[in-house]
Amino acid sequence: MSYNGSCFCGAVAISVTGEPSAMGYCHCASCRSWSGGPVNAFSLWDPKTVTVTKGLEHIKTFAKTEVSERQYCGKCGGHLMTRHPGLGVVDVFSATIPDLDFKPGLHINYAETVLPIKDGLPKFRDFPAPFGGSGEEVPE
Repeated sequence: MSYNGSCFCGAVAISVTGEPSAMGYCHCASCRSWSGGPVNAFSLWDPKTVTVTKGLEHIKTFAKTEVSERQYCGKCGGHLMTRHPGLGVVDVFSATIPDLDFKPGLHINYAETVLPIKDGLPKFRDFPAPFGGSGEEVPE
């Protein structure tokens, strides 16, 4: 299976193949600030499955920290994805690939939430242990 998406203006197009390794919501202050929303919907992919099919020259990268390389279109500012080199994954924002059937499985950085969500999904204080977090879940 493959999914196609693009930035806001369409100058940059991407394709992802296979299925994401995880989908969920991030509540951290950085994701909220970057996305302009109270929560960020993510889908994590193996970097080998993410391909820029058009407009590579328009992609700009901003790295506030070494953990996240946030990528966006230099023409329209539309957000595309965040590379997490230390984790070996790429977060392709769910809105970037609209045909993906978004099925969230967890919430991360829930200790920072400004929008409590009661959906029965696991809510991690920071990250699950395999991603370097405490693995501690917090109540809804």
